[in-house]
Amino acid sequence: TEVILVIMVIYVTMVYGPIAAFLVEVFPTKIRYTSMSLPYHIGNGWFGGMLPLTATAMVAATGDIYYDLWYPIVVSIMTLVIGALFLSETRHRDIRTYDHSMLP
Repeated sequence: TEVILVIMVIYVTMVYGPIAAFLVEVFPTKIRYTSMSLPYHIGNGWFGGMLPLTATAMVAATGDIYYDLWYPIVVSIMTLVIGALFLSETRHRDIRTYDHSMLP
């Protein structure tokens, strides 16, 4: 019903708001648009766009209708691990003057 749709929209806005703020802080001003757009859209295209095909193939291969839930779980865990290992803290950093070449 409409209530479920509203709840889902609220969940999506809870995800996309912080993503935009985070991506602005990660990349230097001179290359920010390309640096934000390219990985974001490739990631959404490959992992999000391939989700229906991959999930259907996983269910067809195993016969278990819930087996396809492993795909988003594994992608989420990969994102968490990669983010924890390779992304630095951006708090207290001036995004206009910070020298990104000094990143660890």
